[in-house]
Amino acid sequence: MSDNPAAEHAATQADFEVNLASIRARIAAAEAKAGRVAGSVRLLPVTKTVPVQRLRLAIAAGVSWLGENKVQEAWEKSQALADLPQLKYSVIGHLQTNKAKYVARFADEFQALDNLRQAQALERRLEIEDRTLEVFIQVNTSGEESKFGVEPGQAPAFLKQLRGFERLQVKGLMTLAVFSPEQEPVRDCFRRLVAVRDELRQLNLASVEELSMGMSGDFELAIAEGATVVRVGQGIFGARALPDSHYWPGFAG
Repeated sequence: MSDNPAAEHAATQADFEVNLASIRARIAAAEAKAGRVAGSVRLLPVTKTVPVQRLRLAIAAGVSWLGENKVQEAWEKSQALADLPQLKYSVIGHLQTNKAKYVARFADEFQALDNLRQAQALERRLEIEDRTLEVFIQVNTSGEESKFGVEPGQAPAFLKQLRGFERLQVKGLMTLAVFSPEQEPVRDCFRRLVAVRDELRQLNLASVEELSMGMSGDFELAIAEGATVVRVGQGIFGARALPDSHYWPGFAG
């Protein structure tokens, strides 16, 4: 399924309140339909390309997490919004190791860990900052070369490699589903992530419980398959001026 925007461009606090209420109602309905406990799914607003002025309106409307793809953009926003210490930041895009210092300084969560060099760079910088960081291992469940992530079969070995990193707290798994108008290929990606999580449980490698999967166009399918975090951008903020491929080839959210 494609990530079609579910909201008009939000320009006021009232607009954001309406959009957030709509998304939360859809999440609650999907939880109930799947027999999930109410409130078991966390909404992560994806705020890429959204200027600080609009973010302040969204925050006033009830946004408390900011999900960002580009580390530099996230860092700059954290500085501009430093007067709001209650905000939490999740970096959800691919990380170049030379940007690890920024993530270590401000991020509460990193959802795109997929190689040992990233882990080493983050560990070093977190030691300097005397911080810990919750991380999700990104898994490439679609098999597309345009997407980052470890192969599903490589996840156990990668998790074993992370055992010695005291500053990284592995919290869960993340994936980007294939972009398709058909439901089954999308569901298959989500089911593969669940299977990886179940395998890690059976191997007793770590307490990996969270599943970050699903975006504006497919989060209800993701919840049906077991998502605990859904990443919604356009459903809250409205359509972006240019398609995601202009900003980040191979990524949408």
